[in-house]
Amino acid sequence: MLHKNFLLLISLIVLASCTSKDDKEITTNMIENSASANGKIDIDKPEIKFDEEIFDFGKISQGEKVSHAFYFKNTGNKSLVITSASGSCGCTVPEWPKEPVLPGQNAKVNVIFNSEGKSGYQEKTITIVTNCEPATRIIKIKTEIIVPETAK
Repeated sequence: MLHKNFLLLISLIVLASCTSKDDKEITTNMIENSASANGKIDIDKPEIKFDEEIFDFGKISQGEKVSHAFYFKNTGNKSLVITSASGSCGCTVPEWPKEPVLPGQNAKVNVIFNSEGKSGYQEKTITIVTNCEPATRIIKIKTEIIVPETAK
């Protein structure tokens, strides 16, 4: 019994020594967040606004290469930089501006889709990484690939 009381006393001393009057309490003022609780943006930053985020090529023939330009505008007040863009497979290749897009300026991401070896309904995504918040944006293309009778 004495042993249990001694262990309890040691445990209490250890726990009490872990707290200090000098420790600072974590408050919301210590956290930097660009959006306040009411959703209003508090800091200057770029913003990417696409005219459209999904494009349907409709029906195309197998083997056909098609492309579409996704136009966007930097609606923020800082230069927008696209650091990378990648398709969900090797058949989808994006081309994007390598220079900063100034506030108010328009630009485009051109997407080339190669339907070689594909058939039926296809939906591909293009992941765009920017200096915006959120940093990652997704645009999509879709199509139905018709296989010619001679290829069947």
